[in-house]
Amino acid sequence: MASVNVANARKSYGHFEVLHGVNIDIQDGEFVILVGPSGCGKSTLLRMIAGLEEISDGRISIGSKVVNNVAPKERDIAMVFQSYALYPHLTVEANMGFSLRLAKAPKEQTRQRVLEAAQILGLEHLLDRYPRNLSGGQRQRVAMGRAIVRQPQVFLFDEPLSNLDAKLRVQMRSEIKQLHQRLKTTIVYVTHDQIEAMTMADRIVVMRDGYVEQIGSPLDLYDHPANLFVAGFIGSPGMNLIRGKVGTAGAPTFIADGGGQLPLPVGAALEPGAEIIYGIRPEHLTIGQGPVAAEVVLIEPTGAETQVTAKLGSDHLIATVRERLDLRAGDSIVIAPDLGKVHLFDAKTEKRLMPA
Repeated sequence: MASVNVANARKSYGHFEVLHGVNIDIQDGEFVILVGPSGCGKSTLLRMIAGLEEISDGRISIGSKVVNNVAPKERDIAMVFQSYALYPHLTVEANMGFSLRLAKAPKEQTRQRVLEAAQILGLEHLLDRYPRNLSGGQRQRVAMGRAIVRQPQVFLFDEPLSNLDAKLRVQMRSEIKQLHQRLKTTIVYVTHDQIEAMTMADRIVVMRDGYVEQIGSPLDLYDHPANLFVAGFIGSPGMNLIRGKVGTAGAPTFIADGGGQLPLPVGAALEPGAEIIYGIRPEHLTIGQGPVAAEVVLIEPTGAETQVTAKLGSDHLIATVRERLDLRAGDSIVIAPDLGKVHLFDAKTEKRLMPA
């Protein structure tokens, strides 16, 4: 096992810079997920750690060794790709042991490591099959097994679940997390799916346009987003975000650009007329009580929960409630935000104002 340190890492293609001085310190044995929208630079950064992309400036270290100019095969890492990258003419056992045979490891040692990895991943009964005879989930396990047999210092995963259906993704998320708990090896994992990041990671690195927006534990990012982008990106359904101004008279009030009004937390030290963005997560809205009048636009029952989209002026709010509601589109309702859970952001800088 080893730590991974990325210090002021930059990546340019000609005059076009795609990573702008990224700094990430990953501890030995930690499960860190790089997450962000397509094109944010997360896969490029992972490939730089792997040595598949050259670093333009800065430093990448694995353990105590700077690896900027070290070949991929000498970095003691193993990478699991989105496409599985299995050899179609080789059996599962041969695919899993390929890297050891390439390194001329003894046959008995190779066989032993393959069997150990197969047992961990539940592949013992598939060792004689070929990739064409496997399901998507089984192929992904074989790709993971091939990485495990190398016993690397660091595992790198590049969107490994994106080719799987929704139910299988949930199962594989659990399996990868359990694998990490068992092996305790450092994992750097890339995904665009923030649900994957929330459910699997020790820490999440949120990226946008080649910059790191925030690093923290899943619940820290969820409860304390540093800026508007993180607030909107983390969470499903996403945080309600409404632009407007601070009221100029009476009790602290937020006046939305769309015409609606929402109460502000007591003690919010905001100048009257200040332009802000009001954020509240769907589960922190209560329907059936409160000072805010709204109109039901859409009801989406999901079984355990019901999502209600309501119109406030010309803006829309999504509320998530546990109870079954007898509501229809067009019904009038009242809503109460939990004022202790309100997030306020500066409309210009998009940085969080409160809770501080």
